[in-house]
Amino acid sequence: MIKMKDVYKTYANGVTALNGINIDIDQGEFVYIVGPSGAGKSTFVKLMYREVKPSDGTMIINEIDINNMKEKKVPYLRRDIGVIYQDFKLLPKLSVYENIAFALEVIEESPRNIRKRVMDVLELVGLKNKARFIPDELSGGEQQRVSIARAIVNHPKVVIADEPTGNLDPETSWGIMRIFEEINAKGTTVIMATHSKEIVNTIKKRVIAVEDGLIVRDEQRGEYGYEV
Repeated sequence: MIKMKDVYKTYANGVTALNGINIDIDQGEFVYIVGPSGAGKSTFVKLMYREVKPSDGTMIINEIDINNMKEKKVPYLRRDIGVIYQDFKLLPKLSVYENIAFALEVIEESPRNIRKRVMDVLELVGLKNKARFIPDELSGGEQQRVSIARAIVNHPKVVIADEPTGNLDPETSWGIMRIFEEINAKGTTVIMATHSKEIVNTIKKRVIAVEDGLIVRDEQRGEYGYEV
């Protein structure tokens, strides 16, 4: 599913964000990526959907060597990867329905299939009655639910979430986590970078801890392990 072997990432300014990462993540796993600010978590996550490229090493995603991938092939890789951001990244002038449908329109899905799949994921995230709302008419938690629906509408093999509960209140955060658990239960791999000690320690999953660009801990049903 996802394999990193001796992966390094050094940016143009000379900063080395990752310093020899070796990891395997299998289909269907739920993995937290934790660590202090500046540890390399964001780079670790961005490598997985080819937002950045490794400086050295081997990285395989869905049996594809992304180091040698041509740029024109990147959109095809991302069809099997759903990405959820802390700041939602919704299109402000489009409705909830249109934001989600857009992910299917770009791959030329049929209108009939688009409608069915959009309404299915809206039901999953509990927003079927707000399909015609625009993002500004929704709460932060509702906007994050829309971004989750958009990420999963194409049935990706992997969902990558970068601090998805970082801007949400505790009650809303637990609702979002229940959605991630349901997605994972259907067989989708979930990889979540988070600073939430409470979530990690309550919903026990695999924990990969990153510090100074290195994996310092990799535990099944691990704990957060940092002060917050």
